[in-house]
Amino acid sequence: QVQLVESGGGLVQAGGSLRLSCAASGSIFSSDAMGWYRQAPGKQRGLVAIITSGGSTNYVDSVKGRFTISRDNAKNTVYLQMNSLKPEDTAVYYCAGSPFGPWGQGTQVTVSS
Repeated sequence: QVQLVESGGGLVQAGGSLRLSCAASGSIFSSDAMGWYRQAPGKQRGLVAIITSGGSTNYVDSVKGRFTISRDNAKNTVYLQMNSLKPEDTAVYYCAGSPFGPWGQGTQVTVSS
């Protein structure tokens, strides 16, 4: 059974930083692309960043230059370093190997102005 556990969220002021972690079960991790997604109140969940098994990355335009996705295959963990946070980054953040899930519980990120 696939399990994903996100952590590292919290409340931060605009301009601050957070580092999210996602611990994944080994059966889906080492050979799969992994993504971070977010869902703000009243909005659909959407992709934020993705990293392939080989380490290639891609980001949505709104976070380019501010967020960095990385992975540690030995630890079955994917990270999202978020810098220069803005109030519009406020959302529940999830990691997944597919836009269709499965999903973990997510981690709340709140950025105050």
